[in-house]
Amino acid sequence: MSAARRAVLALVSAVSSFAMALDLDPPAAELRDQAKVHFGTVAPVQPMEVVAPRAVLGRALFWDARLSRDGKTACASCHAREDHSADRRRVSINAKGEPTALHSQPIFMAQDQVALRWYGDRRDGAHQAERSITGSMGFAEVNDLVRALETLGYEAAFRDAFPAEAEPLTSANYAQALRAYQHSLRTPSRFDAFLQGDNSALTRRQLVGLRTFIAIGCVACHNGPLLGGNSRQKFGLFKDYWLATGSSPVDQGRFNVTKQEADRYVYRVPMLRSIANTAPYFHDGSVDRLEDAVRIMAEVQLGRTLSAADIADIAAFLGSLTGDLPEHYAPPN
Repeated sequence: MSAARRAVLALVSAVSSFAMALDLDPPAAELRDQAKVHFGTVAPVQPMEVVAPRAVLGRALFWDARLSRDGKTACASCHAREDHSADRRRVSINAKGEPTALHSQPIFMAQDQVALRWYGDRRDGAHQAERSITGSMGFAEVNDLVRALETLGYEAAFRDAFPAEAEPLTSANYAQALRAYQHSLRTPSRFDAFLQGDNSALTRRQLVGLRTFIAIGCVACHNGPLLGGNSRQKFGLFKDYWLATGSSPVDQGRFNVTKQEADRYVYRVPMLRSIANTAPYFHDGSVDRLEDAVRIMAEVQLGRTLSAADIADIAAFLGSLTGDLPEHYAPPN
């Protein structure tokens, strides 16, 4: 038995006694105390973060489709507002007109994760942004972007955002500005209000779903303030994932990057914030419904078959993790 599987089974055993002790209607205060052991709250953005020069510049860059090879593709093209900063397509289309390798994940609060992208191969938003210049943005070389920024009159905005630098208009500063903007995209939700003491923040079904989420062991991987995003795990501990998701072709996970056998089918655990509004699911967008994703995760990661009621309860709880769309998640005026 693998270490990951042993850890899951140990956690399930540890929390089962707590779950059994609760009544059908879980006492909110008791459940909140248990939840605080595993989770944390998301802090709202501070107003000064939104209007800081780097974030203001980053907002302009994020929504500007001219900053791409085809002049039609922006960062926002793969992270739509109506999709809560994810992409309802299974894979996105880059500025070369080609499909991306994996499904685009949500931007909101992504900067708080241990690493970015499904493989966890980007350190942070700046690293991702700089690599995307010759990736999703489609430029042949980084200097093509710099020339586009100059042509489009971005020099003054870069000087305002990076006043201490003699030559502020660089690809590195482009990446830092995008990171600053994305860091300001924070979406506290009803779950945060519940953790902070509001017993009415969650419905009865959401409370039951939270209890079940803890009891069956989902918290082994989906923990912390984002309910995930802080570790890497193999997808398919109890069953090959593609047998449950119908994925084709079968992706090899981090193995594609590291070529290490231990990384085969390993992915950065996705955060669950906004999960109810960011379908489709998994690295290849192979599953359309949240309830199906819950069922599959229980099957392949926990070795459990959930009842329809348990699935519906967990899905209801996951709905409490979506906050309001940030007003500044839109093109600047």
